[in-house]
Amino acid sequence: MSATVPTDGLAIQARDVSRRFGDHVAVDGLDLSVREGELFALLGPNGAGKTTTMKLLCCLLKPDSGAATVMGHDTQRDPYAVKQAIGVSPQESAIAERLSARENLVLIGRIHGRRKEEVEKTSDALLEVVGLSDRQTEQVKGFSGGMKRRLSIAMSLVSDPQVLFLDEPTLGLDPQARRKVWEHIAELKGKRTILLTTHYLEEADSLADRIAIMDEGRIVALGTPHELKDGVSGTRVMVIRAKNLTADVVEELRKRYAEVTETADGVEIRADEVDLYALDDILRPAGVVVESAHVKETTLDEVFLELTGQELRA
Repeated sequence: MSATVPTDGLAIQARDVSRRFGDHVAVDGLDLSVREGELFALLGPNGAGKTTTMKLLCCLLKPDSGAATVMGHDTQRDPYAVKQAIGVSPQESAIAERLSARENLVLIGRIHGRRKEEVEKTSDALLEVVGLSDRQTEQVKGFSGGMKRRLSIAMSLVSDPQVLFLDEPTLGLDPQARRKVWEHIAELKGKRTILLTTHYLEEADSLADRIAIMDEGRIVALGTPHELKDGVSGTRVMVIRAKNLTADVVEELRKRYAEVTETADGVEIRADEVDLYALDDILRPAGVVVESAHVKETTLDEVFLELTGQELRA
């Protein structure tokens, strides 16, 4: 029986974990805690260390220093127990293309030591969940990218893991296929601990319980989507839709506020303080008719750009 340490409700713990490749520091003193049942997203530009972090936690790489546990099992001292507790859907899907979808599932289930009858039953359920029941006997080589991605996620679940690692689960998929994959991930939320990396910030924003942003091997921000957006500078953007907005009025606004941008039907004003009543004192005497005004919510893209100096693109 493998030795475990108390989890205190944490599925994943990493303490001062580092990994180098030659002179390049891929992961630099990483501290990370993921709660049991949490959907945790790891964001970062290319080369930030996200995939290396995944591989370290999945026992595919050894750290140069530091320690990590998954469900209380040490990734270095007890990698077999870690691998028994996890399911992995890697960035490059590891699928046997000459086998059918069902054969791939049964193969992975048997490798994990599950009984044949149990694997058959689980495979039936997973094929239904990922929408591949009607294609289950076909060779995978004829599947679309989205179908292979869904099968990859099903393969990561066939061993009934406690912790699920998803590395860029929707990378390169068309919008419809992406939506289907994310629907499946949403259905798993709360039923498994999920650690995922993604380039699609809007999906991380809507699904993740917490998000860590990595840059140059370090976590530079951590919190709920709301906390991260609140943590960006206090600058507000007021979006005003108006009629009779002249160049003279826009110029007057620019004397008062840090940044004023004309739009097709009004202006956007970016400033630390934007008071609608003060704006009205400028606009109304000039004959400007305000049709609507609202404060634009900060996006994760803006958070990411402020923290890393880069835009995140798939």
